[in-house]
Amino acid sequence: MALDAKIPGGPIETRWDRHRFDLKLVNPANKRKYRIIVVGTGLAGASVAASLAELGYEVLNFCFQDSPRRAHSIAAQGGINAAKNYPNDGDSIYRLFYDTVKGGDYRARESNVYRLAQISGNIIDQCVAQGVPFAREYSGLLANRSFGGAQVSRTFYARGQTGQQLLLGAYSALSRQIEAGKVKMFPRREMLDVVLADGHARGIICRNLLTGAYEKYAAHAVVLATGGYGNVFFLSTNAVGSNVTATWRAHKRGAFFANPCYTQIHPTCIPVHGEGQSKLTLMSESLRNDGRVWVPRRQGDTRAANDIPEAERNYYLEERYPSFGNLVPRDVASRAAKKMCDEGFGVGETRLAVYLDFRDAIKRDGRATIEKKYGNLFQMYEKITGEDPYTMPMRIFPASHYAMGGLWVDYNLMSTVPGLFVLGEANFSDHGANRLGASALMQGLADGYFVIPYTIGGYLAAATSKPVSDDGREFGETMAEVEARVHKILAVNGKRTARDFHKELGKLLWDHCGMARNANGLKKALVRIPEIRAEFWENVRVTGTGEEFNQELERAGRVADFLEFGELLVRDALHREESCGGHFREEHQTPDNEAKRDDEHFSYAAAWEFQGVGAEPTLHKEPLAFEYVKPTQRSYK
Repeated sequence: MALDAKIPGGPIETRWDRHRFDLKLVNPANKRKYRIIVVGTGLAGASVAASLAELGYEVLNFCFQDSPRRAHSIAAQGGINAAKNYPNDGDSIYRLFYDTVKGGDYRARESNVYRLAQISGNIIDQCVAQGVPFAREYSGLLANRSFGGAQVSRTFYARGQTGQQLLLGAYSALSRQIEAGKVKMFPRREMLDVVLADGHARGIICRNLLTGAYEKYAAHAVVLATGGYGNVFFLSTNAVGSNVTATWRAHKRGAFFANPCYTQIHPTCIPVHGEGQSKLTLMSESLRNDGRVWVPRRQGDTRAANDIPEAERNYYLEERYPSFGNLVPRDVASRAAKKMCDEGFGVGETRLAVYLDFRDAIKRDGRATIEKKYGNLFQMYEKITGEDPYTMPMRIFPASHYAMGGLWVDYNLMSTVPGLFVLGEANFSDHGANRLGASALMQGLADGYFVIPYTIGGYLAAATSKPVSDDGREFGETMAEVEARVHKILAVNGKRTARDFHKELGKLLWDHCGMARNANGLKKALVRIPEIRAEFWENVRVTGTGEEFNQELERAGRVADFLEFGELLVRDALHREESCGGHFREEHQTPDNEAKRDDEHFSYAAAWEFQGVGAEPTLHKEPLAFEYVKPTQRSYK
């Protein structure tokens, strides 16, 4: 199957406008004839559900939480990028485009990235109109701060609660449509499969998490906005419930999975503190605006941070990357922290941490200013660690955070399954091998508010408008397969919990496919993952039944999918014989230990086609053409 990304021709500045004009339209009076399923209620899901309903479509919206407001988008802290150039510091649509392509280490599709930069300003206007309380300057203009990988201030923020405030804005728009009867909301449903009819996505199968009942829903198109797969590492900054199930089940139905090895390790997280820990906590990248990252210059130094004099502190990011300093991109900062700890300069009890110090910022600007910018983040840090970051440095260490990989989509955000659209972190399209900070919220809202309302109309206008029904043979067969899988898990009745299997898989992947990878480690993981998976199906223990609220059963199903997906993640990392962004192969690095790409052989998106559990998947390549931002060795020095 040849991949057709449907990228428009002509100047990049006009591609999106011309493409929108060329798309077929659905007459306003005809929109009510179409039903669209949206899975997920985060920024991408809530915004697309509200937007499509406002246009007149009938929308069914699903989430596994008890409320759309609990989507993981709410956890985003530091901000959202947009090329408004309010500080008048030289920003532009083109600069945002350039920074994003470069930040992704030249492994993203130029046309998608430029469209994202174009749309970014509209997002801010939309959110302000919804009442999102962005920080403002004294003049009344919206405030901006800097994030990694850029030398301009383009990040809009609401203290350290930007994701929460943006989601409340999208939720208000969604609630309006629910009240109007145009969106029907289905909380506490977990999508367990997508239903295909005549090769097109025509519905989903869900499990009601409160009653255990299986439910089937039909539609003219299905939109997945279900987030990323960072929890495959077990410990991550993601909510514990975040999973790969929706995208993985769609993959098994024919949707290609692209670049799964591109996982982001965030450099600014609270370090692991115990064996019983179930997740890690993010400390916003925005803290690196005023916090300085350092370690002692002496290996194994056990003195308290405040007892180490200035001359004996190594501000290693500032020394190694003078142009960007502490605001280098996340992949660069994460590897630098790992290097310091590997060489014996780590701090804290585990020695797997570095300092993030606000001493100089407090002395320069005053505690009140720092508290106004980051007060809720400092409060969260103190509540978790018992340490006051106003008087002593924070301790941070990298952790699994975001997935740049996801289901392959074309320029219209449609997967290789016709009628199945994929938005936000669930797709692969905009970030390449590394996502710049504050760009996740931008992509989710761009996809939901300003891309899909056009492109899904183009698909529907070319398709049939006849009523859809869940009575067809395909729905019955798919539901039977879902039920059989759940019953199989319940029937094992072994001795190990799903959490225990997940923890073993996560450690294996972190050790061999985390911040650094090499061929030997990846090959070991490829041998071990099928063994863990085989034991899971022989020895997992799920208490309770399937006819009730059963969180152990929920977890087991998600872990089963992680055990299949983890193998693809490792295969992708092994096949890509280069280092780029978040994918750092130790065999491929420059003399000064930076990522070394191989543009001649790997300048493509790797899209994998499912061939069966444990079977070798088929690799399809989408060549990446760089007409505007020519690939060079990335440098932030």
